[in-house]
Amino acid sequence: MKKAYIILALLFIPLLGFNQNIGAGGSLLYNVQSESFGAGARVSILPDSKVSFVPQFSYFFIGPVNEWTAGLSIEMKFNRRKHVNYYILAHGGYNRWLNPERSAMNDANPSNVNLEGGIGIAGTRCLRPFLEYRYNVKFQETHFNLGFLYIFGCKQNTGGYRNRSRMKSRVKCFKPY
Repeated sequence: MKKAYIILALLFIPLLGFNQNIGAGGSLLYNVQSESFGAGARVSILPDSKVSFVPQFSYFFIGPVNEWTAGLSIEMKFNRRKHVNYYILAHGGYNRWLNPERSAMNDANPSNVNLEGGIGIAGTRCLRPFLEYRYNVKFQETHFNLGFLYIFGCKQNTGGYRNRSRMKSRVKCFKPY
């Protein structure tokens, strides 16, 4: 039960009003090996920095194995562009299978620790679509995340980009006649 409170607290952090240092969003997930579909929620801390911390919760509810995972990803952007960022990620988390007896694995445990690595691409505006490919080292399986992230305190009329100080020098002021 304590884990649920921690997850809820992390999901409500954006309501504290941080200025472009935090974002929240959701995603749809597909696990290739188990042919399972799910949904996820995430909070991104320092989304405009080279390194971001992303607490996440995901739940696979369609497919042979039902499971949920709560964990933390660390994202490192390696190619930052004006409209898109490319990043690598490492994710560690606690995984709970709700029906391990339906798994094709021998001696499947209901409680597991996950370690994943992956690569992703994300937009740089206030509402940021993203796509991630992940590989789970323990279960030797892959899954995809497709979703969005909204950056709190982002101002679309100033460009809404990841680095406002650089953008201000590029924005030309409108002068009325």
